[in-house]
Amino acid sequence: MSDFYWLLVASALVFMMQAGFLCLESGRIRSKNSINVAAKNISDFIISSVIFWLFGFGIMFGDSNLGVFGSSEFVFGAGNSPWQISFFLFQMMFCGTAATLTSGAVAERMTFMGYLAITAVLIVLIYPVTGHWAWSGAYDSQAQQGWLESLGFIDFAGSTVVHSVGGWVALAAIMIIGPRLGRFEQGIRLPPGNNLPLSALGVLLIWFGWIGFNGGSTLALTDDVPIIILNTFLSAVWGGLIAALINYVRDGFVEVGFILNGTIAGLVGITASCHVVSPASSAIIGAVSGGIVYYGSLLMERLHLDDALDVVPAHLFAGIWGTLSVALFGDADKIQTGLSFYQQLGVQSLGIVVIGVYCFVVAYSAMWLLNKVLPLRASREHEEQGMNVSEHRATTELFDLLTSMQYQQNNADFSFPVPEEPFTEVGQIAHKYNQVIERVNGEIAQRDDALLRFQKSERRKTAILNSSMDCIVTIDQQGDVIEFNPAAERTFGCLKKQVVGKNFIDSFILEEDRSAILESLEIGFSSSMGLVLNRRNSFRLQRDPHNHFPAEITITKTGVDNSRASKEEYTLHIRDVTRQFKLQERLRFLAYSDPLTSLYNRTYLMDKLVSALLFASKQHSQVGLLFLDLDKFKTINDTLGHKAGDELLCEVAERLTQVSDESDMVARWGGDEFILIMTQDVSYQSAKKRAERILQVMRAPVNLKGQLLNIPTSIGISLSDGEATDADKLIQQADIAMYWAKEKGRDNAQVFAPEMATVVVKKFGFEQEMHEALAAGQFRLDYQPKVWMDSERIVGLEALIRWHHPTKGLISPADFIPIAEESNLIIKIGEWVIEEALRQQAEWREMGLRLVPIAVNISGRHLVLDSFVSYLSSKLEDYGVTGALLEIEITESVLLQDIDRCIEVMEALKAMDITISVDDFGTGYSSLSYLKRLPLDVLKIDQSFVEECGKHTEDTTICETIIHLARNLKLVTVAEGVETAEQAALLKQMGCLIYQGYYFYRPMPSLDTAALLDKAD
Repeated sequence: MSDFYWLLVASALVFMMQAGFLCLESGRIRSKNSINVAAKNISDFIISSVIFWLFGFGIMFGDSNLGVFGSSEFVFGAGNSPWQISFFLFQMMFCGTAATLTSGAVAERMTFMGYLAITAVLIVLIYPVTGHWAWSGAYDSQAQQGWLESLGFIDFAGSTVVHSVGGWVALAAIMIIGPRLGRFEQGIRLPPGNNLPLSALGVLLIWFGWIGFNGGSTLALTDDVPIIILNTFLSAVWGGLIAALINYVRDGFVEVGFILNGTIAGLVGITASCHVVSPASSAIIGAVSGGIVYYGSLLMERLHLDDALDVVPAHLFAGIWGTLSVALFGDADKIQTGLSFYQQLGVQSLGIVVIGVYCFVVAYSAMWLLNKVLPLRASREHEEQGMNVSEHRATTELFDLLTSMQYQQNNADFSFPVPEEPFTEVGQIAHKYNQVIERVNGEIAQRDDALLRFQKSERRKTAILNSSMDCIVTIDQQGDVIEFNPAAERTFGCLKKQVVGKNFIDSFILEEDRSAILESLEIGFSSSMGLVLNRRNSFRLQRDPHNHFPAEITITKTGVDNSRASKEEYTLHIRDVTRQFKLQERLRFLAYSDPLTSLYNRTYLMDKLVSALLFASKQHSQVGLLFLDLDKFKTINDTLGHKAGDELLCEVAERLTQVSDESDMVARWGGDEFILIMTQDVSYQSAKKRAERILQVMRAPVNLKGQLLNIPTSIGISLSDGEATDADKLIQQADIAMYWAKEKGRDNAQVFAPEMATVVVKKFGFEQEMHEALAAGQFRLDYQPKVWMDSERIVGLEALIRWHHPTKGLISPADFIPIAEESNLIIKIGEWVIEEALRQQAEWREMGLRLVPIAVNISGRHLVLDSFVSYLSSKLEDYGVTGALLEIEITESVLLQDIDRCIEVMEALKAMDITISVDDFGTGYSSLSYLKRLPLDVLKIDQSFVEECGKHTEDTTICETIIHLARNLKLVTVAEGVETAEQAALLKQMGCLIYQGYYFYRPMPSLDTAALLDKAD
């Protein structure tokens, strides 16, 4: 007997949740819809109870047909035992809970009848069917179970069957009816509710009722009930805590709605597993539920899905999480399904997906059809009016007041006051509104009187003023405008009636000059500062804060007597000299400026530099000169055209102007060379600091013809020695330092030192030494392995040239390759590398080693040679090596030279089965359209992106983008410069296939490489 007693108590507690949902929703919506909320909550419970009694219970718990639906126990009650009737009442409360969830999601915009129709669809077609799948065995343990229940699906108190089902229906309804008016319009924020304390009371009632919701699902007052209730409360408090904490950390305050929704999400999340998890796990489930409801709310807002009470995040999302938690946190001994962890997780996931698809498809389809015959969305007028009035004709004092005010607005009739209801808050508002209207009417009468006086003042005789070609403006001692002739109207762009009575100084004097002009006015323009009487003054005036013009101003004074005092008036004769000023500026510009960039030209720079050096010599100070050269500018001109090059030069000029001080001078020296002269506080440190500022601003990408290009800049710095340094010599020193910066890898700044000149001279002998090195066999190849993503299996090698100089030791390729690139020597070096790599392949083949492709870097000059393909074919034949064992690496810059020729050569290489890869991908200028046309096999991600991968979002995004691009183009990706396990793991996660870097192998001589291949074999 105690069994059905406990079920009756639990049913009463669950029924109390209906009151909680009513309070929660009533407090969270606007007061004009509160009556509609109450009507919906009562009505949906009535309808759900009737349908559930007639046949819903039978479908859910009747004799099972293939585990899909029940076919008995309709019109329940006759001949059933007390326990069965108690069980029915308990399940009827659950049904009412599922039915009422949709109300909160679609509040304030769905028609009353449409909502009742949706409730009927839910209770007839959705809730009992899904309940039978998961719970049918709860009524009669000896009968056939629902098909999900028989698979081991666990949903103890309905995280999915009740809450996710209600959430899916709510989501479908939201999508069908759309958002509330103004919900996602910029600048509009709907109020969070009309009575948040009432909503908080509602949550507490729901929380209290949840004791019966979860505790009653044992169907008997067993020893498990206390721990179930404890788990329920722990999950709820942690859900509310975490949602509020995330809200505070992200937004800087705690929004009450997130506390309420976080608590409910915690309750929903624990509902499926409260009987099989520990209290600690309950806290984790609740905490995750709090995070889910917060970020789920943000997701719904981002998708422009208007969920008035966040029903979908709190019930659907948290319900899904709660159902998965059975497998994630449940004790297998308590679950007793006999399934392994992964099997249980699979069954839980299957139940979520199947029930979700069924609920959403049925609900969406039914609503779509209903909407054709019974509009679900209230009209715009009814929504603005409020559902209380439009659906239930329930008017209020506030509504009557707003109606009266709307009448006044529409008819512009404010002659009669709005009705005042005494002794009420609304009546006080009406009384205050009537006072405001009375005051406004008085202000309008005063304005009309002022306009009449103004019209009388306009009748003065102004013949001379109107005929003058110059502006004539008369002001009083305070600077207020008295007269304003037509010429002044044309010049300043405003009418006399707009400025008379306003202060001339505040309206037409530049802000920085106003204090000085005001002081001049106070002493009658008799001071030598500012404007002076009876003298032609050159000055700048403004038509508005953004439109200035040069002017000549002559001021005369006139005394005016009246009955009270003698007043002074000043007449300003103003002439706009913009045309003359522009002509002078144009002549000066043509003489001293560069027409393209508007910077100073070479002539003006040399004059100023000579003067600056003489002055610095007398003052025993220094002059700093920064010589800038744009790296690879010729490539831009050749590929994108001279117009793009001109745009780039103008952008560079703009950026140099931004980082220069007032005492600096910036000039275009010629071509892509610029000079900046520093004359104040010049030192080694200040010059270096200025250069770093320039490099930083120049590194920002430039958009040329739709392409974002990075143009590195090399800067040379020279400083005068405090004596009369020759200007040409200072420029020459900076030029040498600039070339030194290029030698250091470009995109850096170098200060001139005497030894630089010596190094420049030595550089000319470097090329001859490379000729001798080739003949003497001073070059060798090292090999760096490439490994496959799922193992350390070596799938290729990259040949890296090394120069062992007999006296200078090991010389880096970065030091000699750029010099070789400037001459045809790079072709000889490239052919030596190809032949040495093929020779090595043949030698390893004779040793019986497993051969892998060797990648060889080829310069752009070599690639486009007419003899390159035939040379490569002959060498492959000489050494008996197949093309599959050779990989040709090219850089993106190669593609800029002659794309059609590159395609022709690559296709010939592909015909020999040679692999082609693009090295340092992402650092050049090639168009994506080239990649589609080129017969490529491999994209190598530049190590500069790999190095910062995981540290900087931009580099991580670039790596991921390159990998996805390669995958879509059916290309293999190779990551260069992988040095850490973290980099390798992140790249593997992105889908990179092959890796190369110190984390796996360093470059090694051929003997060590052979040993490695032998070991791998």
